[in-house]
Parts: sequence; structure tokens; C-alpha cells
Amino acid sequence: MPRIERTAEVTWDGNVARGTGGITAASGAFSALPFSLPTRIGAAAGKTSPEELLAAAHAGCFAMSLASELTTDGTPPGHLDVRCTIVMDEVPGEGHQIVGSNVLVRAEADGASDEALAAALARAHASCSFSTLLGKAGAEVNVELSAAAARS
Repeated sequence: MPRIERTAEVTWDGNVARGTGGITAASGAFSALPFSLPTRIGAAAGKTSPEELLAAAHAGCFAMSLASELTTDGTPPGHLDVRCTIVMDEVPGEGHQIVGSNVLVRAEADGASDEALAAALARAHASCSFSTLLGKAGAEVNVELSAAAARS
């Protein structure tokens, strides 16, 4: 695989407490997504946050990794639902830090047994670059197959 580089730009106006910003992808996929400190630490109120974007990135990466693993096994997924929750908490002496990422997966894969799904999930976790990044950074990464997983 070739080296991959992606770019996003952020604008910010004002101080941290009352300021607002916008996040834009160089690809054009999204533009000026609003964010602010009050909506980062409180109710989202229709704005995003760096943590929400990290959760989206981790879920997207994981979905592609799992789809690849299931396809390699000969049981390509018909549908995957991946939900990721990033956890930020106060770490004594270090301030607020990303301390965890919880990934919940619902998979529909024809012919995949419970054991095969669990094995594919473990391999997807090992090959997902965001799982690796977060784990190396000291965050606890939990990956779980939903009880509602289906094998059509």
C-alpha cells in the first residue's frame, strides 16, 4: 500500500471559552463543521468535536478492516454496523486525556460461525491502524461483537 496523507484545516475565532471553530476536509467531503469548547464538553447542540471525529475515524477504519478479514475468510459481510465511543477523562497530573475507545460491531455475514466472527474481529482489531494508534498511546481499546450479530 502506498503512503497515505490526508489533510484537514481548522479555523478558530475568539478565546477558548467563547470562541468557535470550523473543521474542513481538503477532500471536500465536509466543510466548516462547527465546534466549540462548550459543545465539546457539554451538549453537542449540532456541533462536532475532535473526539467525535476520532470516533468516526476509528469506526470507519475498523469497518473496513473487518470487511477485509471476513472477505478473506470467504464470508464477505452483507452489512456491518460499527459504533465507536471515544472516552476522555481526567488523568492525574496530565489533564484530560483520551483513555479509551469502545467499539461495538454488528455483523451480517453469510456462513460465518460465531467462532469465525470472533476470530475475524480479533484480526480486524490487530490490523486497524486506529486501534493500533490508540493502543500505543495508552488508551484502552475494547472491541465487542453485538449480541444481535447475524449470520444470514
